[in-house]
Amino acid sequence: MDLKSLFFGLQNQMTTQLNNNRDFILHPGSKGEALENAWIEWLQKYLPNRYSVDKAIVIDSDGYISHQMDIVIYDNWYTPFIFSQNGFHYIPAEGVYAVFEVKPDIQGNVGEKTYIEYAAEKIESVRKLKRTSTNMINSGRRYAPRPLTKIVGGILTSTNTFTHSNNTTIKSHLKKHTGLKGIDLGCIADYGSFVIDYEPNKEIKELGNDKFIEYYENRSVKEIRFSKSENSLITFFLQLTRYLQQAIGTVPAIDLKVYLNKIGEKLDEEI
Repeated sequence: MDLKSLFFGLQNQMTTQLNNNRDFILHPGSKGEALENAWIEWLQKYLPNRYSVDKAIVIDSDGYISHQMDIVIYDNWYTPFIFSQNGFHYIPAEGVYAVFEVKPDIQGNVGEKTYIEYAAEKIESVRKLKRTSTNMINSGRRYAPRPLTKIVGGILTSTNTFTHSNNTTIKSHLKKHTGLKGIDLGCIADYGSFVIDYEPNKEIKELGNDKFIEYYENRSVKEIRFSKSENSLITFFLQLTRYLQQAIGTVPAIDLKVYLNKIGEKLDEEI
């Protein structure tokens, strides 16, 4: 099996689909929805079954919500309730692995905000939500609450119409957004994928939302790397999978007591 040819064939299929959606669907709302669905279906097809992928709004135990997210990659093993209404999902913040904004082009604006800035603000709206953590049992062994895990954030587009060479313009836009707005990676299907290397780049060691926020506020951009255009989808996919499996693993177990307390009820503590 020639893996390079296999990956190249898969990339051509996806790029053709995205380009057709971008070029031949004229209504802006329909075009956007078609592009989002193409990315969702692709991720659903190739990510392991432990990860669910949908459009969603993320909620927390205090009732705060994120912006509407084009793509949320979330856990459906340890996150026991996901609200669905008319085909749309409301996902507890504890279950979120990654979020992505989908646009037809890396260059563009929503009002006065660039697409990259718009994506960064939507990522921030998820990361700033409150998350709980409690102990869990796996394979008969009880584990203590784990610190909050990173939430990967990115942007996915079909093409790039910035005219400057050497990716300088894209890099300058990406570097502007730090803290909870920091973008981790992205894919421009017919141009190349990119990953942003931050420092310090370590795990969050202590419990609590304040430690999660502190981690993001203290990191800075070290390097931004782009792939070759012919490898955009596979490099993006492998980098995303590496984040999910090696940098996050399993999301913290949700503390259901906190949610039930909000309606004035209590769980049985003797379990």
